[in-house]
Amino acid sequence: MINGETILFAALGGMLPALLWLWFWLFEDKKHPEPKRLIFLAFFMGMLTIPFVVPLQKYAQTFLFGTALIVTWAAIEELFKYFFAYFSVLRRREVDEPIDAVIYMISVALGFAALENALFLLDPITNGGFVEGILTGNFRFFGATLLHTLSSATVGVFIALGFCKSRATKRLLTAIGIILAISLHTLFNFFIIRSNGTDILVVFGFVWVGIIALLLMLERIKNFKNVCLEFFKRK
Repeated sequence: MINGETILFAALGGMLPALLWLWFWLFEDKKHPEPKRLIFLAFFMGMLTIPFVVPLQKYAQTFLFGTALIVTWAAIEELFKYFFAYFSVLRRREVDEPIDAVIYMISVALGFAALENALFLLDPITNGGFVEGILTGNFRFFGATLLHTLSSATVGVFIALGFCKSRATKRLLTAIGIILAISLHTLFNFFIIRSNGTDILVVFGFVWVGIIALLLMLERIKNFKNVCLEFFKRK
C-alpha cells in the first residue's frame, strides 16, 4: 500500500538527483546565467508533460507493439518535451544567446525525468523496501535521466546552430534535432529492453560518451554568440 512516507521518499528520490544534474548543467552557463524563475519554469513544465505523455503511451500500447511501439513512445516523450519548452520559455526575449536553448531544453528534460523517476520509485519502495528503491534510483540516475538530458540537449544544440540563421533554416535544424533525439531515445529503449545485465552497462557507456560529446559541444556553442554578432553587423 502506498502511504505518505512512500510518496515522500519517491518524490525525494526523483527530485534530488534531477536537481543535482540541473545544478551541474547550469554551472556550464555560469558566465551568463539564465533567470532562475525561467529555469524552474522550464523544470516544472518538464514535470507537467508526464500527465499528457503517460496516457498517450498507454493508448499507443493498445494497437502498437515491438519496434513501432518503442519508436512511438520515444517520439511522444521528445515531442512533448520540445513543445512544452517552446511554448513556455524558448520564445521569450531572455533567450538571447545560442546556449540558452540548450540550457532550457536540459531543464525541461530534468523536470520530466524527476517526476518519471519518482513514479518508477513508488513500486520498489512499496514492495521491496528503501534499499531496492535506492538501487532503482541509482540505475535511473546514471541511465534514464542522462538519456533524457542527452536527447533534449540534442534538440537544444540544433536550435543553437540555427540561432542566427533564417526562419526556414531554424525550422529545418530544429526538425533534424527532434528526429535525432527520437532516434537516440529509441535506440536506448530498444537496447535496454533487449539487454541483460552486462549489456546495460554498455548502453550506459554509450550514453556517457554522448554526454561527454555534449559537454565539448557546449564549449563551442558558447562562442556562437560572437559569430552571430558579426553576422548581424554585416547585415
